[in-house]
Amino acid sequence: MRTSKSSPSPAPARGNIAVDLRPFLVEFNDGRRWVLVHHETVAASDDKTRSANGVVTKDVVIDDETGVSVRVFLPVDAAVAAAAGDGRRLPLVVYVHGGAFCTGSASARMFHDYAESLSARAAAVVVSVDYRLAPAHPVPAAYDDAWAASRRRRLSDDTWVGDYADRSCVFLAGESVGANIVHNVAVRAGEVFDNDDDDIDIEGMILMQPYFWGTQRLPCETADACWRTREPPPMLLPERIDALWPYVTAGAAANNGDDPWIDLL
Repeated sequence: MRTSKSSPSPAPARGNIAVDLRPFLVEFNDGRRWVLVHHETVAASDDKTRSANGVVTKDVVIDDETGVSVRVFLPVDAAVAAAAGDGRRLPLVVYVHGGAFCTGSASARMFHDYAESLSARAAAVVVSVDYRLAPAHPVPAAYDDAWAASRRRRLSDDTWVGDYADRSCVFLAGESVGANIVHNVAVRAGEVFDNDDDDIDIEGMILMQPYFWGTQRLPCETADACWRTREPPPMLLPERIDALWPYVTAGAAANNGDDPWIDLL
């Protein structure tokens, strides 16, 4: 398995910081933005070399116009055994990584390793979505990319999915904003369901620490003792989460308590 360190965004010239949303982004008084990206990446095993837990991976472009791709994880032994036995197929998991809509990728070490482990331990074909990131590609780009990746025809274009996955047994999974994104996919699937060949059958969702937010604070979100003394401390305090959302949406939406993308209430 090949690994590499992604080059961090070059540090900007020194200047006065207007908005500090590290570890995700910084905006300076002159309007320049510095997106912080520090991820060790893992190359797909296009040479068919299995990982230590018996999973092979490959990257597949699903949209030539946007360049959006997915990384497919296949547990070889489970797939072969299923095909050789009663012909049954493996469950299909569409996985979306977290990262505040601003960072991360399907090839980032932490997300790659998680999807690989999930594929091996659940004996499932996992499709990890490498969606476009804000602020260069503001929301709803991430939602649109995950939606495109979950369409039956797009999934069927890949031979591993087509040969080994049960496209009538699909689970959506994600953590943090990834959970927010797959929730959006599920809601959208319910709204546009027309029983055609492009619909997927969603068996369930796995929402890990989902990123839902609003101006009405929960007790754990308002108590300084909870937020400012936690070990380890949270990556972003509530007021900084509020400040991040307009950058994610390119100013099209503020966290004013009625944004249905993040505030379900």
